[in-house]
Amino acid sequence: MSAPDMPKDDPSGDNASDLSLTLRLADAEATADLARRIAPHLRAGDTILLSGPIGAGKSHFCRSLIQARLAELGRVEDVPSPTYTIVQVYDAGEVEIWHADLYRLTGPDEIVELGLEEAFEAAICLVEWPDRLEDLAPENALWLDLAPSQDNDSRKASLRATDRRWAPILRQLAQPGPMA
Repeated sequence: MSAPDMPKDDPSGDNASDLSLTLRLADAEATADLARRIAPHLRAGDTILLSGPIGAGKSHFCRSLIQARLAELGRVEDVPSPTYTIVQVYDAGEVEIWHADLYRLTGPDEIVELGLEEAFEAAICLVEWPDRLEDLAPENALWLDLAPSQDNDSRKASLRATDRRWAPILRQLAQPGPMA
């Protein structure tokens, strides 16, 4: 990952500058590394909403994050894209991880049928194509937009949140090296 574009923090900690971060991800491995750095900090009720065009790396990010959480438990599992199943659920010890690909959905009523609203409260949720959620998107979610560069190898990762819960995680992501 290259140096982030991030405004300087207000010493009071009361501004929104520490609730957004932009990173340049050099390749697919850097995208996986970002996922692995975030994975251990997630808990029940956390949602990451992933946007970007087809091929931007959304599923790769989710797969890497899920595999990192499972590896913490000594487990290795195949993590397929939920493009056709819409939702894949993983038992990650004390919490489930829901990986949802909403690309094929046509409206929020289908989201209610899937049980995603309940999962937003009780599980770690990774949601691709969050525009399909409309007003059902959790207010406390972390938004991750992945945009491919012209060389199609590197990506721009833009992270933003409104909930202060994400501020320490984003600050740590802005620093090079492993997270505490």
